[in-house]
Amino acid sequence: MYTNKIREYRKKQAMTLEELSDKIGISSGYLCHLERGTRKNPSTKIMEKIADALEKKISEVFFIQE
Repeated sequence: MYTNKIREYRKKQAMTLEELSDKIGISSGYLCHLERGTRKNPSTKIMEKIADALEKKISEVFFIQE
């Protein structure tokens, strides 16, 4: 099973869900679902935007094996 570390890295940067969603141009609701894992398979473009905003590589944020 794979998970992501969006919430962990977002909180380390003291960024709210709304701040991150505004920064990358997606809804906070969609971002919340991605963080919780209730929405899967975001596009490569969305993963890249999230990783860039968190100053991480895509592989550091996504594809974390549990």
